[in-house]
Amino acid sequence: MNVLLFALGLTLLILLGLAFFSARTARRIEGFLPPRGRFVEVPGARLHVRELGETDADRPAILLVHGLGGQGAHFDYGVAQQLAAHFRVIVVDRPGSGHSLRGPGAGADVSAQAAALAALIAQLKLVRPVVAGHSLGGAIALALALEHPASVGALALVAPLSHAPETAPAAFRALTIETGWLRSLFAWTLATPASIAGSKKVLAAVFSPEAAPRDFAVKGGGLLGLRPRAFLAASSDMQAIPLRLPQLEARYGELALPVAVLYGRQDAILDWRKNGQALAEKIPGARLELVEGGHMLPVTQPEHTADFVARVAGSVPVAAGH
Repeated sequence: MNVLLFALGLTLLILLGLAFFSARTARRIEGFLPPRGRFVEVPGARLHVRELGETDADRPAILLVHGLGGQGAHFDYGVAQQLAAHFRVIVVDRPGSGHSLRGPGAGADVSAQAAALAALIAQLKLVRPVVAGHSLGGAIALALALEHPASVGALALVAPLSHAPETAPAAFRALTIETGWLRSLFAWTLATPASIAGSKKVLAAVFSPEAAPRDFAVKGGGLLGLRPRAFLAASSDMQAIPLRLPQLEARYGELALPVAVLYGRQDAILDWRKNGQALAEKIPGARLELVEGGHMLPVTQPEHTADFVARVAGSVPVAAGH
């Protein structure tokens, strides 16, 4: 009995120590990488938004939407800045990601996040912007165009998730903990130290076959992903994918707006055939553009990505941007 009590006490002490370390690390990260934009309240979320460029009556605005476990800083390797030379650009941290907060009880599925972005578009008075979504951001952009068609002028999808995967990529396997209390326990104890220890391996997998920039932890906001609440948000995002994406797949043929897809042939996270080619074949007039590269094109190939988005924006009739 004494041995059991000792073991339980030791376990509790270790968990408390891990929780303290995780909370302290999160505070230090947020102090080191504070918000650089402003916050916009929408139903179910408090969104961190950065605005670049100038409003041009002859050009549509561009909304940049990042992927799973990321934040708007993924577009800071040149995409946002290059586009801002010619367009009004809005970079958003998705609900729960980066510095954005997800409200209590708010859904994490693609439809719920699309509704938050539709509310943001309305609040910022954007008229049918071009929505550029990367990875999971692509799935959310598709949901936005299908469920809030008046909010979108065109879609520029970069390595988008468009079809529900059968299994989670190995790099994101830790996000699949289904039991709520166990997921929270893991998030506030082991997730942060485990992420720190395995960060090089995870980044190598996500960026493969390209290399992650050495400054990605800071410039790309990678450090923000080490926080417990970032793990919980990403886990919720991943586990909510099957809730709505399969229903949306059946509706892609309804899309009647310019849609273009950019994919890396060597993408190790999402198969370009299952998520790029299959999507383009279902949407009338959609085009697929392939490049040599991996999944993180906004970071590894910012000039090509920005040019791709700009070409999509340039194809939108002026009337659609008014």
